[in-house]
Amino acid sequence: MSTTGSELARKQAGQAGETLEKPGRDPWYWVIYGGILAGIVLLIHVHIHGLLLAPLVEAADSHHWVRFLIFPGVLWVVMGTLLLIFRTVVWMCYKPFAPATEATAPPLTVIIPAYNEGPMVLKSIESVVHAEYPKDRLEIYVVDDGSRDDTWTYIEQAAAKWPDLVHAVRFPKNRGKRAALAAGFEAARGEIVVTIDSDSALEPGSLLAVAGPFRDPRVGAVAGKVGAYNRHEGLLPRMLHVRYILSFDVLRAVESSYGTVYCCPGALTAYRVSVVRKVLNAWMQQRFLGAQCTFGEDRALTNWILSLGYLTVYQRSAAVRTVVPTTYFQMCKMFLRWNRSYVREELRFMKIVWKRPPLSASIAIWDRFVTNLRFPVNYASLVLLGVLAWENPLVLVRFVLAVGLVSIFYSLYFLRSERSMDFLYGVVYSYFGVFLLFWIFPYAVFTVRARSWLTR
Repeated sequence: MSTTGSELARKQAGQAGETLEKPGRDPWYWVIYGGILAGIVLLIHVHIHGLLLAPLVEAADSHHWVRFLIFPGVLWVVMGTLLLIFRTVVWMCYKPFAPATEATAPPLTVIIPAYNEGPMVLKSIESVVHAEYPKDRLEIYVVDDGSRDDTWTYIEQAAAKWPDLVHAVRFPKNRGKRAALAAGFEAARGEIVVTIDSDSALEPGSLLAVAGPFRDPRVGAVAGKVGAYNRHEGLLPRMLHVRYILSFDVLRAVESSYGTVYCCPGALTAYRVSVVRKVLNAWMQQRFLGAQCTFGEDRALTNWILSLGYLTVYQRSAAVRTVVPTTYFQMCKMFLRWNRSYVREELRFMKIVWKRPPLSASIAIWDRFVTNLRFPVNYASLVLLGVLAWENPLVLVRFVLAVGLVSIFYSLYFLRSERSMDFLYGVVYSYFGVFLLFWIFPYAVFTVRARSWLTR
């Protein structure tokens, strides 16, 4: 591919105006980039000399069934390494869009759907009220989706305090997050609609930042950057914060370069109102395998927007902090919802991708193929690991060390975003995911028709 990452970003996402970052000004970036590139070179060296695959080759001599796993495993490793190199180059070239200015900011509506959120909903509303945005071009709709606690009390308090900004809507009974968002989409008078979860708080400059990319008429949705609001409340929030930063500031930055961010998150996403209203009814009535779709509304709406031919992009400078699970069972419920919607929307995206521009479609097909191939390869590897470890326990030790080394390598990407020792929690999360979360995806596949949010 002759097109560079930065050229691809400009061509596909249509970045306008000056960007916020000044490449080459901060030596820290180059230290991190050097470490990442050195790690990639080491990874290629290891592959070429077969150091990682040597145990598989040895096992194949004594277990003929292992041979059936070697080819797909090798194919995935090679394709995954190429994808990693591509992502790294594009990620290093990524630059945020220029934000909207006070003078040019378009009329904007913020929608905050809430259900049994309690006092946190007030903090969410306050973060929007105090955000940097012309108040004469801002309106806020807070929709209480039939809460059974004191959520409505806090919403009423906000509406009374800022009557010119905050509009309160109350459902007599729970109708679901899609219905709450749809009420806001239908009432919105802004050209741009921003959705924020009621357990999330905006950074002050996020509204101007998230409105910036809409200078390009091809942009239909803009994803913001999500971090953990309660990151200091225990081990799990710290781990999840690192995971969130890697998911957004690396993966979505790369996806933005070809105008195909696969999931614009409910925690912070901006939409072009005219685009959303074209698909609103279809989105509300979406069914999968005969069951009404409830959760995963953010990725579902992203798919509808992509199906119309619009770009979905990422804006690093638009940031929000969201409350994340603090217990193992809460985390499992969240991942179970995410994985069920992931399966459903991945299948839908494979029908949509052919409608995308040729370059974007080619990259997306390669990306999704390699990304999804990891599931059969990883689970087959776990089975193989169990067999080999039974015969030779040192294989398990080698595996544990390999997980640690790979996670340290990926932590370098986090250090590009945050100069914090919290990168070590990313290493811990790698082990946590391998040994305690491996069961979630298979279970999600077998229960993909489930409708419960598991929190309602």
